[in-house]
Amino acid sequence: MGVDLGDILIRHEIKFRELKGRVIAIDAYNALYQFLSIIRQPDGTPLMDSRGRITSYLSGLLYRTANYMEAGIKPVYVFDGRPPDLKMRTLDERMRIRRMAQEEWEKALETGDESLARMKAQQASFLTRDMVSEAKKLLDLMGVPWVQAPSEGEAQAAYMAAKGDAYASASQDYDSLLFGAPRLIRNMAITGRRKLPRKHVYVEVKPEMIILDENLSSLGISREQLVDMGILVGTDYNPGIKGIGPKTALKLIKKYGTLERVMQARNIEIPYYQEIRGIFLSPPVTNDYSLVWKDVNEESLIEFMCGEHDFSETRVRSALEKMREFKKVRQQKSLDSWF
Repeated sequence: MGVDLGDILIRHEIKFRELKGRVIAIDAYNALYQFLSIIRQPDGTPLMDSRGRITSYLSGLLYRTANYMEAGIKPVYVFDGRPPDLKMRTLDERMRIRRMAQEEWEKALETGDESLARMKAQQASFLTRDMVSEAKKLLDLMGVPWVQAPSEGEAQAAYMAAKGDAYASASQDYDSLLFGAPRLIRNMAITGRRKLPRKHVYVEVKPEMIILDENLSSLGISREQLVDMGILVGTDYNPGIKGIGPKTALKLIKKYGTLERVMQARNIEIPYYQEIRGIFLSPPVTNDYSLVWKDVNEESLIEFMCGEHDFSETRVRSALEKMREFKKVRQQKSLDSWF
């Protein structure tokens, strides 16, 4: 879930074409979970091949990435490594919620409540090691680079963007800003018409960009203070303080200056706050990556998606056609560099 600061941030609606030629560092786990959640049958059943293996994440990864490439975007996926110890409680709680949702999904299927079944199925999404390996294999076949982070993928993506190797970090979570991403792009993986949970209402979801410096200036705070606000509200590493949302956190930080002074003035205690602050301001990252977009291995990709996982060859070839447009752009840029 990450830290919830959305209510106080300035956002700019954008279109994919505005990112043409840009390197976008995508939080891989975040994107794959979105594909697993959204790409399902009406009753919540995920896409599966003839051997019963879930393929929703492969479907999303192939077709969405092909759309990026057709628009001239240069995607690079960043995968999580070992999570910080402080995150383990959050991960355990998420697993508990997913298992409970799995049970509720099965009950809803038995009673024929299709709407409830789909909602619970989305909450029950699991990403396994085999899925991650398959996702990396697909990216290799597509010629799309990926980076293995030593710890948090969002931290690595933010580092790559701050370093200038990527234009922006892409994730649904706002943590990227706390990690120092100069630009955060949301809704890259879930654009289109989407149904609101528990409502018969549909909304149009469009990509949006959030610029770190613009927001820090507008809020009148530093990045360090933004991190302190996040800790007050709650992060993946701490539950936050009950009753303190982003607006209240902003007021407190602007009034007292630091988290320490807020805790002293309000007589509250946040365990391990210094360690949490360090996770955001000095996270483990790596320089051991190469951002090279290669030619698509078309026949092997077709065999992998169609022969091994039963995808429609017509649809896969359609995706390949989009990727060929990306190759033309790369070739033209390479040619232009000679003049």
